[in-house]
Amino acid sequence: MAASDLSPEIEKVFVELRTAARLNRQASAKVKNHVLKFLANNLILRSSQILAANEQDLARLSSDRPAAFRDRLTLNLKRLEAMAESLSQVAALPDPVGEVVETRTLKNGLKTSRVRAPLGVIFMIFESRPNVILEAFSLAFKSGNVIALRGGSESSRTSEVIYEMMRETLTAGGFELSPFYGFNNYDREIVSQLLKRKDLIDVTVPRGGDQLIEYVQTHATMPIIKNDRGLCHAYVDDEADLEMAVRIVANGKVQRPGVCNSLETVLVHQKVAAEFLPMLFEKTKGVNLEWHADPASCEILSGRPKVKAAGPKDWDTEYLELILNCRVVQGLDEALAHIEKHGSKHSEAIITRSETRARRFQNEIDAAAVYWNASTRFTDGFELGLGGELGISTQKLHVRGPVGLRELTSTRWIMDGNGQVRE
Repeated sequence: MAASDLSPEIEKVFVELRTAARLNRQASAKVKNHVLKFLANNLILRSSQILAANEQDLARLSSDRPAAFRDRLTLNLKRLEAMAESLSQVAALPDPVGEVVETRTLKNGLKTSRVRAPLGVIFMIFESRPNVILEAFSLAFKSGNVIALRGGSESSRTSEVIYEMMRETLTAGGFELSPFYGFNNYDREIVSQLLKRKDLIDVTVPRGGDQLIEYVQTHATMPIIKNDRGLCHAYVDDEADLEMAVRIVANGKVQRPGVCNSLETVLVHQKVAAEFLPMLFEKTKGVNLEWHADPASCEILSGRPKVKAAGPKDWDTEYLELILNCRVVQGLDEALAHIEKHGSKHSEAIITRSETRARRFQNEIDAAAVYWNASTRFTDGFELGLGGELGISTQKLHVRGPVGLRELTSTRWIMDGNGQVRE
């Protein structure tokens, strides 16, 4: 394959997606909502087929894969019902396309409006999480975009069944040109070629590990929406309600450790560490949590199993497993400095009764989501009422935080005149 050439088949797919993007800009909210509700219904009707395909993917997954990876790949009826609910929620949300952000009439009578418009053709590269397929499609479709989805080969059988259901639903809904394309060819060279084609793709969305993000950042010729790693912290202040802090930290770490909004590090004020850390240990000992602790934390937790000294690299590691870093700090200033040095600008939390300290923490922390007395697990488009998300953007332009419907539009200017010319 030449340096700038795609196969004729893939070239044709993206040319058709370009045409579909023009048509989808004009699709009514009623039509889009009908398709999304139809998809939600079909997802449940086809649940046994989807779960059977998922079992095949899980059966051939290498045994040396981390538990968190297997969890992300796994579907069950409860997760399918959550996917269907996400589709229904997106259908119920206001359509952002055409939303008027501001209007004004100039002195010469020219009427100007700034309105929301779709981004166009989105190319999304993601890991083997089958739920991402419908979540990403629904948001792109409802916001007037089209999307090409390239997941991991580990979920190929599950993905193909879902893609087939989507194609059938969209055809029945009257879409002659499909507003999505799901890859079943996992050749990485195709990704390399597509990243050079800004004439075909408007935005690329990488959602995965550090290597994928870095590769796309280095090679993409079009804008990207980066969904980076989540190295999240919780700081337990000396004015914290310690029972509340235990609930929040435990939830952030163990409720679902293999996702980007789970906690990796807890920072504890020195005045409460001797009381708090044994409380947290007791709360989490039933899940076989491994602790990577600084010297002060090791001393407090001395004699307890699965507590080891933290190494220098631990503070910069996103485990996505049942491993928790722990450090005792002198106070808020040291906690802020630690997060500034080691954080990934994703989600951070403070637990304290002091509003003054909480607001300072929220104002000084440079992250997409900053919590006071709540778990970082809420950095999620579904939980925040967005119906789902394309990911959690840790960049600052053009979107930060959960990427929902509005975040998949930009604004443009519409002008109405009656013969005005510039003097």
